Formats: sequence, structure tokens, C-alpha cells
Amino acid sequence: MFVGSQVRITLEDEHFYPDLIFYNRLLKCFVIIDLKIGKVSHQDIGQMQMYVNYYDRKIKNDEENPTVGILLSTQKNKTVVKYTLPEDNKNIFSSTYKLHLPTEQELIYAIEEEKKNLELNEEF
Repeated sequence: MFVGSQVRITLEDEHFYPDLIFYNRLLKCFVIIDLKIGKVSHQDIGQMQMYVNYYDRKIKNDEENPTVGILLSTQKNKTVVKYTLPEDNKNIFSSTYKLHLPTEQELIYAIEEEKKNLELNEEF
């Protein structure tokens, strides 16, 4: 369920605006998505952690599950993500996205490759 875009979070006299906020009815939790152009930084991850903490402490009800944070960037530095998040992290995820849709041929190729991988896995 879409909750909002650029929903303001105010901490003392500072305002912050997560890009997208959803509520997942099946998981019973809020999902916060932030979009970044360029490499994800430790500051971006820290900001997402702040959003998740805020929603867990101020917005969610006791019977709801912990908030999930998703940080999408055009470039992902896996090492920065690894060392910025705690080892037992289960709530914040970082991934890359593309600024354009794939062509029809690229989609066909990706589907064919996935089919091959599934067939290989079934053989073992």
C-alpha cells in the first residue's frame, strides 16, 4: 500500500524526506525506499538507518513487524555497504537500478539465461 512520497520526518528543527513509503500488508511492516543517483555512501546508509529507526520507534504499532529500508542506487559499493551495516542486519537492503528500461532483446536474453540456469539446477 502506498503511504506517500517525500513524507516529512522532523527531528528537532531538521526535516528529512524519504523518497517513498509503503506499507506491506502481508509482512505487516512499513517499507521505506530511497533512490540515489551515483554510488551509495555510508552517509546514505546511515540516513536510511535513521528513517527505519524513526518509523520503528514513532510510527509502527507494537503488533507490526520491524520497518524495512531499501536503498536503490545507480552504483553499489558492496564493501561500503558491508562495513556500514551491522553483521546481523535484517532490515536494510542496498541494490542497484538502471536509469532506463532494457530493450526487448535484452529482456528475451535475460529470460533465456534464467531458463538455462533453472534447467541446470534441476539436473543436480
